[in-house]
Amino acid sequence: MTQARPAPSSLREGGPGPGAPALRGQRFDMVTWLTVYVVLLFAVPSKLVIGPLGSAGAPSMVFGLVGLLLWVLMVVAAARAAPGRPRPIRIALGAFVAGAGVSYAIAMSRPIVSSEISPADVALLALLAWSGTLLLAHDGIRSAARLDVLVWRLALAGGALAVLGITQFALGELLVDQISIPGLSLTSPFEFTERNGRYRPPGTATHPIEYGVLVAMLLPPALHVAFQHVERPRLLRWAPALALLVLIPLTGSRSTYVGAAVAVGVLIAGWPGPRRWALLGIGAAGAVAVAVTAPGIATSMLGLFADADQDPSVASRTTSLSAAGDFIARDPLFGRGLGTFLPTYRIFDNQYILLLVTVGVVGTALFVGLWLATLRVLLRVRSTSGDDRTRSLATALAASVSAGFVSLSFFDAFAFPMTMGTLFLLIGLSGALRDHAELASAPSR
Repeated sequence: MTQARPAPSSLREGGPGPGAPALRGQRFDMVTWLTVYVVLLFAVPSKLVIGPLGSAGAPSMVFGLVGLLLWVLMVVAAARAAPGRPRPIRIALGAFVAGAGVSYAIAMSRPIVSSEISPADVALLALLAWSGTLLLAHDGIRSAARLDVLVWRLALAGGALAVLGITQFALGELLVDQISIPGLSLTSPFEFTERNGRYRPPGTATHPIEYGVLVAMLLPPALHVAFQHVERPRLLRWAPALALLVLIPLTGSRSTYVGAAVAVGVLIAGWPGPRRWALLGIGAAGAVAVAVTAPGIATSMLGLFADADQDPSVASRTTSLSAAGDFIARDPLFGRGLGTFLPTYRIFDNQYILLLVTVGVVGTALFVGLWLATLRVLLRVRSTSGDDRTRSLATALAASVSAGFVSLSFFDAFAFPMTMGTLFLLIGLSGALRDHAELASAPSR
């Protein structure tokens, strides 16, 4: 017997929200814009930048800054005032950006080493670029149907990244070092790193750690698509999630494994029983497959945690933490300025410690507040929506955002554009989901 497909929500059938152009015949909207952003973020290797702009010349960063300007124009040109209900994510983002701006102003008002000025400028521009993407995703996606399309495209992009990583691991070749794009120059040579005698695939990212965190964040949306986008062919909708699940054990990265564990844990806690058991079954089957077909990889994965006390990278992190207190104590409230603490001073490999040093206790608390505001929004959507697909996406986004924020404890993520660009995009999608879920549940007049 063929199982009947669940009917889409009324909003998903109804197309765009009030005041938005009709989707039929529409060739360009904010979902198209954000799709271009995802392509620039994932497909263009992070080490390729627009030469004259230097560190600020990543194509995705330039595109994000244009997106911020576009959002400002969109808000200013709005024919009607926005609804009066509060938007927690936008409020939390504004508070964090304001806190970072205060720390920047304080840094520029005191004597500062000249070599710190340009990195501080780039750090602030990067934050504004990520914020522009977040705000466009939050306010510019005009229907739940278009949000579904963007989530689908994000899953496909994650699957493509995973296939690239699997190929890099299998062939022992970077492949991306053959990419040459007119107008873009290389900031530093491509490198292939190893751990325990195995290659660590970097995809198109700057470093394997960034790549691993990225794929961990992309796993929940891909699983959501696999389970919920039943209107698509089964093999096609499952392909991205399966590729990501195959890749994760191959990354050789603790941050990947921890991020993936957080993501899967949130999914198991938030999804209903049948889907939860299916996910547990997939995980168990994958663990058995790795243990049987590649026992060396399974042993290496366990060794990363069992022998952590003997790992030089872990020792470097712990010794750096003991030195962080001295730097934090000098400017405890607003820090020494975002981007002003150079790697030549110390490498903490922990973004939260680095935030305490650069934006202080106030800025760090505001950044964590952005995470908490996003979770609050998504939990409310999950508890109030009557649409199973909407609840599933809310849980998936909560899993992705949580994986991202937890993984920031393992590296200085603000220096890695793919991780932060993706994290801010996912936060923006969370805000869009909240608005459309509330619109769908509002009583019709």
